[in-house]
Formats: sequence, C-alpha cells, structure tokens
Amino acid sequence: MSKPQTAAPARRQLRPTDVKRLNRDWRRRTDARLGLLVESVTQPFNIGSILRSAAAFGVEHLWLAGNATTPDHRGVGKTALGSERLVPWEHAGTAAQAAAAVREAGLRLVAIELTGDAQPLHEAPLDGDVCLAVGGEDHGCSPALLAAADAVAYIPQIGRVGSLNVAVATAIALAEARRREWAHDPAL
Repeated sequence: MSKPQTAAPARRQLRPTDVKRLNRDWRRRTDARLGLLVESVTQPFNIGSILRSAAAFGVEHLWLAGNATTPDHRGVGKTALGSERLVPWEHAGTAAQAAAAVREAGLRLVAIELTGDAQPLHEAPLDGDVCLAVGGEDHGCSPALLAAADAVAYIPQIGRVGSLNVAVATAIALAEARRREWAHDPAL
C-alpha cells in the first residue's frame, strides 16, 4: 500500500517589499565589482534589455564603444523599463579606448565571443573585479576589442543555432559572473 501524498504548500509570488528584502540580502553577499563594455550594439531593444540585465546583476558601470546605441535613445525605454536610469554609462570612443577606460577603473576585461582560444564561460576567469565585453549583433566583438581583452569566453551550446542574441548572451554571462562569486561565499 502506498503512502498518501501530502499536498505541497501553496506558493505565491513575493510582494514588492519581500522582493526588495531578498535583493538586499543578495547585495550583502556581493563584493566583486562588475562592469560591462558594449561595442557596436545598435538595436535599441537589445540595449534596453542589456541595461535591464545590467541593473539586475549590479553592473557598476557601462562603457559603450563604436556605434553602440546610447541609453538615452527614445527606443531603449521599451525594454529597459526604467533601468536605464540605474546604470551609470559613458560612450568611451573606440574599442581600444573603452578597454583602456575599463583598465583605468581597475577591472580585468573578459570578452564574450566565439574564438579559437575562448574558454567555456563556466571555466573563464570571472573571479574578482571584472568587466565583461560583448559585441554587435551581426559581427560580435571587433578584432581590436578581442586584442585588448585579458581573456575570451564563450557560452557552450548544443543546439543547431550558431549563436545567441547579444542581449541574451549578456544576461547569461552576467548571471554566471555573479553565480561564481556567490558559489564561493562561505555564508551560503
């Protein structure tokens, strides 16, 4: 005779004050500085989505390079949903100039791109203070940005699609950088 199963407790979504409390708890467990360099991403909805992910994962500064659309573009707000006000940003010029600004801020630069020497994202050097770099929708990171990077990482995929949307790839990379930090937190 089988044991009767008990009903799972009813689940409910967190109220806004509970979400704030939960986020505050995770912020206390976060010490590493995280930056983001976006080169030549031109679609406003991609920039908006990148900004929203950057705000969610505590990016302290966004450097734009090349012909990247700026957060103050009127089309960005549809996907940024106000997060464009939460992430300090600057257009730093060329990829080399942006990389120099990242280094001046004391961050290592890890490009997210498919190259012959790229490491899988889960093995990439994302510890400590780091700035992730992503490139444009069609061509990815420029040769100048790749040359300036301290390391290159890729997101392993098993499907038949060659690459991810830049905003999706950025969110995955930012989440992995934070996950890696939190995984080494002795308080967890």
